[in-house]
Amino acid sequence: MGLKSDFWIREMSEKHKMIEPFCEKQIGSGVVSYGLSSYGYDIRVSDEFKIFTNINSTVVDPKNFDFNNVVDFKGDVCIVPPNSFALARTVEYFKIPRDVLAICLGKSTYARCGIIVNVTPFEPEFEGHITIEISNTTPLPAKIYANEGIAQVLFLQGDEACETSYKDKAGKYQGQRGITLPRILK
Repeated sequence: MGLKSDFWIREMSEKHKMIEPFCEKQIGSGVVSYGLSSYGYDIRVSDEFKIFTNINSTVVDPKNFDFNNVVDFKGDVCIVPPNSFALARTVEYFKIPRDVLAICLGKSTYARCGIIVNVTPFEPEFEGHITIEISNTTPLPAKIYANEGIAQVLFLQGDEACETSYKDKAGKYQGQRGITLPRILK
């Protein structure tokens, strides 16, 4: 298994629409950087957010998620309350090849402000927007800038294709558009 370079990422995005829209160079002047980098791709956060709230005093249950736990917000800047959490999605839509696993790590610009970005791995043949988990670990409100960089994706290509892909097992988040809340298959 090997880490893939900018040449491979560009080719896969141009020929196979692995990342759409695709920004073939790194944009970084006056913004949190995004676009193609040497060995990865810096994804952007869209202008859609779901901010966690305790207004309704419900319990966060991944098996029975209460939609009253979040407040929808759309805008150029999202303020995540102190010691709180928000969900967002990528601007980019992904189509991961069958022999590739992608891992996503938060950008240092946000990490240095106490903002932790978590994204689970993109499994082989996953397709969709990526739901992004944003934690504000500080005692202060934190700004998240829409349409700017939020995390970097690293692509690892296996020596052979997997036996069973995310698409094969009809993964519950396959084809997701927008921010997708937790779900349990029944």
